[in-house]
Amino acid sequence: NPAIAQYLFFARRRDPPPEAPLNSPQRLLRELAERKKVAFPKKKTPPRRFILKPPLDDAKLAERFLNSPQLSLKTFPLLSSCLPSSRLNNADATWIGEYLLEAKQALGYPLEPSEALGDDTPAKHFDTLLYLAFQHPTAEARTTARHVRNGHSRLWFLGQYVIEMAFAEFFLQRYPRESPGPMRERVYALIGKRFLPKWIKAASLHNLVFPYDEMDKLIRKDREPPVKSVFWAIFGAIYLCFGLPEVYRVLFEAFGMDPEDESSQPKLRRQLEDVDYVSVEFEGRQISWQDVAAYKPPQDALFAHPRLFRACVPPGMHRFRGNIWDFDHRPKVMRTLGYPLHINDRIPEITEARNIEFGLGLQLCFMHPSKYKFEHPRFCFERLEYVGQKIQDLVMAERLLMKHLDAPGRWLQEKHRRTLMNKFCGRYLRDKHLHHYIIYGESVQDKFEHNRRLRNPATTSVQQAIHGLAYMVYGKPDVRRLMFEVFDFEQIQPKAV
Repeated sequence: NPAIAQYLFFARRRDPPPEAPLNSPQRLLRELAERKKVAFPKKKTPPRRFILKPPLDDAKLAERFLNSPQLSLKTFPLLSSCLPSSRLNNADATWIGEYLLEAKQALGYPLEPSEALGDDTPAKHFDTLLYLAFQHPTAEARTTARHVRNGHSRLWFLGQYVIEMAFAEFFLQRYPRESPGPMRERVYALIGKRFLPKWIKAASLHNLVFPYDEMDKLIRKDREPPVKSVFWAIFGAIYLCFGLPEVYRVLFEAFGMDPEDESSQPKLRRQLEDVDYVSVEFEGRQISWQDVAAYKPPQDALFAHPRLFRACVPPGMHRFRGNIWDFDHRPKVMRTLGYPLHINDRIPEITEARNIEFGLGLQLCFMHPSKYKFEHPRFCFERLEYVGQKIQDLVMAERLLMKHLDAPGRWLQEKHRRTLMNKFCGRYLRDKHLHHYIIYGESVQDKFEHNRRLRNPATTSVQQAIHGLAYMVYGKPDVRRLMFEVFDFEQIQPKAV
């Protein structure tokens, strides 16, 4: 049939190419190439920026250091260490010209350039630091500049501890009967990572953080990290230029945080009945953030932070004066820690009263919750430990920033964590043989003394409580003395074999 014939196809068998003989050079070369692919895959050359450059000669290095803004301030070493490592360039000036006024207005600052202020005020550098605070790593290409990238990360490294410290002091005074567990929940509900975009939007700063994207449409992993680093860095800048009172104003006024908001309340839990008194200052009224921000200790105050001390050490502590621990162990502990510090008071009675109160606070630091927790919930070191933890973090962060001028924030963060790892904190206390003086309840005495897993967290807590007490009685310099002179936190730990 001719119609079908036109669709017929003819297949023709084709013989495979003859196999090359075993010893033919082509075959050997082909096999060698195959083997090479497996054994030596093509190596990627490192990008150009990782290729080592020859070191700067001494003259250039000296010039770079001398021109660095980080070495320009003798009077404010911490602020100086957070300035950018080289002078701001035209790209930086462009951003400052376009966006900085908007940021300052949102945070409630005067719009005049801060450079106009005198040299003796840290606020002179606020514009520079606020600019750095907004340069998060996922921003435009300008953040690839090293001085901007490192400057921003150093600010957020400091800012996170500043915020934690501010909230710890505020909530301890606002809720004098509450234990730190619910307080930590309150803090998380206000400044947890997932809640920060809400505050940035409330202050109308979201357009500066994401100039080209709509923040609400971004997925969480693209939205939260930049917001978090900018939020922390803003408070790092504010703390360096204006101090802690201004941190409170920006938190509660500019960002509009409300500690009584429904969403920031802790979980309901069974509270132990608190039969003890609270200090007169807290009786019958709740401390507001304005009270905390504007508080100035009286002229002849016993302590560096008298109201915080009263919030953490309950008035009933005097019943412990003259007990066995007071006579037997307190002098040894005070001698090891280098107390009492010599302070020139106008009236000798003030010195005596301070030393008595400090001794009682010290007893509270060494009194494990297993002793009195159920009858007297506040007669344990939890509140002191909470303050101590936060001030220890802040002091260590400040120390690292001043010590490592050219280190980026992430590196500092890791160094910070490694230095303050809990087992090491307790270890420093045990190295001084102070863990023998901890007062445990009779029921758990043996367990805690012989079980490492129970003992180590307990000694860590005592260590932090001592730092909290030192901060409240003598102020931040004494925490530095304890951390870096008495306990020597920066000692190099031997590696476990």
